[in-house]
Amino acid sequence: MKSNDYDKVFMGTLFLAILLFSNTLLAQSVQATLTAKDILKRSDKVRNPDTPFSTHLTLTEYSQAKKVDSITLKVYSKQQKNNGQYRSLVQFLAPKRDAGKKLLQNGNEIWFYDPAAKNSIRMSAQQRLMGQASNGDVMTSNFSLDYEVELLGEEIIKDAKKKSQTVYHLFLTAKTTEVTYPFADFWVEKHYFHPIKSKFYSSSKRLMKIAYYTRFKLQLGKVRPTQVLIIDGLNPHKVTRMKMENYQSVTIPEAWFQRSYLPRFRG
Repeated sequence: MKSNDYDKVFMGTLFLAILLFSNTLLAQSVQATLTAKDILKRSDKVRNPDTPFSTHLTLTEYSQAKKVDSITLKVYSKQQKNNGQYRSLVQFLAPKRDAGKKLLQNGNEIWFYDPAAKNSIRMSAQQRLMGQASNGDVMTSNFSLDYEVELLGEEIIKDAKKKSQTVYHLFLTAKTTEVTYPFADFWVEKHYFHPIKSKFYSSSKRLMKIAYYTRFKLQLGKVRPTQVLIIDGLNPHKVTRMKMENYQSVTIPEAWFQRSYLPRFRG
């Protein structure tokens, strides 16, 4: 190889090395400037599609590793343009005894409709739906809108498969009393902002439940968790599995979020 050719190869390699090093520094700089709010917002985008969508959700309750009960729901969610929060309509599909029941979340209000009683009653987000899962757990939510957030630091924790993950540790404090959980610890994977683990507390900071986010799959343009394992804060033998399947982008009419429309809704 001629001296000039060698110099060109060397300079090209040096330029590529400098470029890669600069990009690494830039990526590190971007990560370093993220605030707690930024991290939570990015994690919200992983958990929640930003287009109106539907998903099938199955809740299965276990005690001592034995199945106790199960229900299947279809959830329709749509983000409000004015404030970024979601409105959700939940349709009960199975078992047969629950078919036709509905939950409607419109703002901070949750309404439960039972076709047998032919009326709707207001419920709290904290009320249990099945096992360790509450009404609020099946509703789409933006944590960054519901909570004040503090970054406690970076840690290495084990995920549901006992695999080590480098995470941001966030502490969340609810902005209103209508939020499902007053306080929460929330661990977010550092590079892709995947939710990994959370601990939810009562107003007295008693541990209510522990949640692990698992089975990440490509759904509506992003890799999202399609299963959440919810463990009782006092009895780890009580577990509820929340499985999300068949995400679809759908058109959701505004009428669906009217309480008066619940008796007529068929899906």
